Amino acid sequence: MFSALSRFGGVALLLLVVGCDEGPSDAGAKSWVPDGFPAPVVPEDNPVTAEKVDLGRHLFYEKQLSFNGTQSCGSCHQQALGFADGLPQAVGSTGEVHPRNAMGLTNVAYAQRLNWGHPTMNRLEQQALGPLFGEDPVEMGMRSHEAELTARLAALPLYVEKFGTAFPDQADPITLDNVLKAIASFERTLISADSRYDQFVAGDEAAMNASEKRGMELYFDEVTECFHCHGGFNFSDATDFAGSVSATPAFHNTGLYNLNGSGDYPTGNGGIFEITGNREQMGQFRAPTLRNIAESGPYMHDGSIADLEGVIEHYAAGGRTLESGPNAGAGYLNPYKDGFVRGFAISDQGKADLVAFLKALSDESFLTNPALSDPFAAEGSGQ
Repeated sequence: MFSALSRFGGVALLLLVVGCDEGPSDAGAKSWVPDGFPAPVVPEDNPVTAEKVDLGRHLFYEKQLSFNGTQSCGSCHQQALGFADGLPQAVGSTGEVHPRNAMGLTNVAYAQRLNWGHPTMNRLEQQALGPLFGEDPVEMGMRSHEAELTARLAALPLYVEKFGTAFPDQADPITLDNVLKAIASFERTLISADSRYDQFVAGDEAAMNASEKRGMELYFDEVTECFHCHGGFNFSDATDFAGSVSATPAFHNTGLYNLNGSGDYPTGNGGIFEITGNREQMGQFRAPTLRNIAESGPYMHDGSIADLEGVIEHYAAGGRTLESGPNAGAGYLNPYKDGFVRGFAISDQGKADLVAFLKALSDESFLTNPALSDPFAAEGSGQ
């Protein structure tokens, strides 16, 4: 039932990247990946190197990447929160409240698709364009200011040095393309593999308590069906890695809404339907990894469930019922709901055990790893 994973402590991933610039198919490409985990997919035109990761880490936390200088990527993706932000819905640099929750970036290198509901977005370098330049909603607010973005970086000696080191064969390395490549390289090192669950399956029987072990049994049981959408080493069915067999991207309608009994979701939050126009895909979103899930709440794509207990109640009911308000409707009757969201009957103790198991997926070494932290705070320099 459980595949063994080698234990991986709080080793500075940045230091493990050295020598991994051969490409994803070579042995060196796995030198920054924990034992027991497969190599992530790495584009041939952007091999991971220590220098690029170092540059990408600085850019990830660089507030000059937002037009008004108030936010960095790390503002909405905070390490201690599993690289989420703890808000029901994200807030951009201009104060605009977004329709969706800031998805945590734990193990984003393994995401088969990126964002909550985009059926074709599968490359980190491409995904970063949205936060930087998107206008609906505004995140970093750099639309029409591409030249200013690189000019700002070129004016800082720190980046003149780091871009030159990361891209030594280029005469003019401070480009938007290299900004995207460096950030993506850093994001590929955000790998969590040392939760108490990992320690348990690696052989440490004392790593999990009795409640967590009971919750694990329930989690992987056909009664609850949790593992069908949140399975595998990454606790998500939307997982990809080097050498994996290509599969149709997985998106799910969990019965969170059923407006007016028609199956609709709130406007602007219809999942991949918003892109495909296929009504059968109304309300379908990606199943995120559950690693560090206890830190990354509130939950669901719009942050509308406050805690893990509420999430368990939602799935136990086979879909959420909202009695009143603009989103009223019986989610368990949504005609587009995924077949695995059938509801289940377990005791209150069983629900508490499930929550306990989910908390055992937290990885303290990942959440506190200095190699993933804000380098400006560590250097005491500010931005």
